[in-house]
Amino acid sequence: MGVFMLKLVILIIYFAVLIGIGLYCRKHATDVNGFVLGGRSVGPWLTAFAYGTSYFSAVVFVGYAGQFGWKYGIAATWAGIGNAIIGSLLAWVVLGRRTRIMSQHLDSATMPQYFGKRFGSNPLKIGASVIIFIFLIPYTASLYNGLSRLFGMAFNIDYSVCIIIMATLTAIYVIAGGYMATAINDFIQGIIMLFGIVAVIAAVIHSKGGFMSALQGLANVSDPAVSDTPGIFASFFGPDPFNLLCVVILTSLGTWGLPQMVQKFYAIDNEASIQKGTVISTIFALIVSGGCYFLGGFGRLFSDQIDVKANGFDSIIPTMLSNLSPALIALVVILVLSASMSTLSSLVIASSSTLTIDFLKDNFIKNMSEKKQVLYIRILVVVFIAISAILALIQYKSSVTFIAQLMGISWGALAGSFLAPFMFSLYSKKVSKASCWACFLFSSVLMLANIFFRAGFPTWLQSPINCGAFAMFAGMIIVPVVSLFTPKPDKELVDSAFACYEKETEVPQKTALGK
Repeated sequence: MGVFMLKLVILIIYFAVLIGIGLYCRKHATDVNGFVLGGRSVGPWLTAFAYGTSYFSAVVFVGYAGQFGWKYGIAATWAGIGNAIIGSLLAWVVLGRRTRIMSQHLDSATMPQYFGKRFGSNPLKIGASVIIFIFLIPYTASLYNGLSRLFGMAFNIDYSVCIIIMATLTAIYVIAGGYMATAINDFIQGIIMLFGIVAVIAAVIHSKGGFMSALQGLANVSDPAVSDTPGIFASFFGPDPFNLLCVVILTSLGTWGLPQMVQKFYAIDNEASIQKGTVISTIFALIVSGGCYFLGGFGRLFSDQIDVKANGFDSIIPTMLSNLSPALIALVVILVLSASMSTLSSLVIASSSTLTIDFLKDNFIKNMSEKKQVLYIRILVVVFIAISAILALIQYKSSVTFIAQLMGISWGALAGSFLAPFMFSLYSKKVSKASCWACFLFSSVLMLANIFFRAGFPTWLQSPINCGAFAMFAGMIIVPVVSLFTPKPDKELVDSAFACYEKETEVPQKTALGK
């Protein structure tokens, strides 16, 4: 009873802090700019941690780390390294400054609003908002599943109770404080994730006799169904380098086109914050994501306790952690709860703001005031969380059992649709409206077909992971090629958009030398 009470007290304190911050940040959430972007005044630490905690959730810790650690062994760590270098460092370098400058210049608070103003097309804005709403829901539903596994292990709590707790608490602090509340909570949750993952890795490796002993044990594991090569699960690239590369691409490059990730750049306050945020975000990703996949790589050392065929890949990480001390298990629960709630809050703000600003406003409700927009965003936060929670319960009993499967479909459709049009339109004046539509339709139809007609796909494209990676690369070809053969964008509109990059601004001499 004492151990249970310890876990419960830690959880209650954690929940109280989250709600307290949400209530404290109410003053920042009185208008759309404040609620959705925190007034575009968020510093480097908060932005970097908001980016990282939105990136990594129970989907990575429970789903991906378990599944890919089992499939590729210690080589799964490459996914974490890719997340840090491609998904964080390069994303900030390539997209950070230009996104912040042009989104403010166009007065856009969401990705669909950016597309609508950048290309002067209301239908394009509506199309992007529909894609976001449809494909963010399965991703959100996947967050609950990973959390339920760990809550069940630590507290023996029914799955439906886990969903209700997580959904209710997230709704309270998001509705109360908007983006600023999520950013501050993300910072606290990020600290927990950093310390938590290091402590958990140390404990698990120690339970197997230390790093060298664990690595030797992994080298002795064999699975003829995967590979006949001795020591393959302790090797540098693992048993299946091609599919591992697809995982790295989807989970790393995919962030460049995810609206809830790109939106973090909209809110950062200045140039110095972008430079600091780049470094902080990269280090955060290296520790958290690299640590998760590194931990998952030792999953096969626990094969005597795990029945993957019966319980799925999502049971691997919870089983690895089940013999830790009560205090560490409580830390793990808080760690994964932090990761999931931070991602959930980011997703619901992205979706609800998109539906309100880009879909309802002007199209269905004319002359919507700032006050009404914030009200509708708050209402839609509740609606979106409720829908995703219901889907999570349905999904739990359906044939879609793997977290990675849901996330792969969602990431593939969103990143495939938006990555190439968004990135190219920040740098090139030649991107056409038709190329955006072509990319939107290709990726959305491809990922929907992958759900319903998977058996008809070539073997290497049947996996949602590989299919999503393919959609992203295809977009890189579709946008420039379609732009080449379709009507050119309006010169005056494009010149007006790119004028923001030419605006002169004074900076300290440490940033740029004077004449």
